[in-house]
Amino acid sequence: MTTNMSFINLILNASIIVQFVMLLLLIASIGSWNIIFTKQKLIKKIKTTSDSFETNFWAGGDLNALYQNSNKNEHGDIGMPSIFKAGFKAFNRLSTKSSVSKDKMVEECSRAMRVAQMREVDKLEHSLATLATIGSISPYVGLFGTVIGIMNSFRALAGVQSATLAMVAPGIAEALIATAMGLFAAIPAVVAYNRFVDKVTRLEIRYDSFSEEFASILQRHELYKSD
Repeated sequence: MTTNMSFINLILNASIIVQFVMLLLLIASIGSWNIIFTKQKLIKKIKTTSDSFETNFWAGGDLNALYQNSNKNEHGDIGMPSIFKAGFKAFNRLSTKSSVSKDKMVEECSRAMRVAQMREVDKLEHSLATLATIGSISPYVGLFGTVIGIMNSFRALAGVQSATLAMVAPGIAEALIATAMGLFAAIPAVVAYNRFVDKVTRLEIRYDSFSEEFASILQRHELYKSD
């Protein structure tokens, strides 16, 4: 009885449909954890890079030197440095054209930073929908496997004169494994999704604030030059 009720035997003795459901949930769980580790690493790198850049930016150094350092830095194309580079590149390009007004120049720089920010936010949000989907549907997939497993157990009892607990228990146990696997896949995915959404929102707020402040700095710089 102990051998027959072991976890491995319950899976091996399950019906094809229940085994397929378990395999599907296992793949979903592996994919979920892969997204979690990859996204955690990316967000940590972007946050570290943005913190370091913001410290250098507000230190009041030369913007041209900061732009050159961002081009040389291996992490200059992610996070806040990417937004800064887009805005400052547009500023340098338009400042050589005398036909462009100061307001138009600042507007174009702001537009360039918005585009760069959208790319950065899209990079942060990539795969979050997949994580949310895994967290949402995994319990239902597991429940489907459980229902199928219990149905098979009761169908097997239809041909016997007297049913005992020993006859029903293995089938119900193997069916409930599907529910457990569904929860195992869903819970980490939901927790990680909510945590990542919060971090992405915080970074997006920082990007908005930086873009507005940098646009104001460029506008003041142009007003100072015109005076």
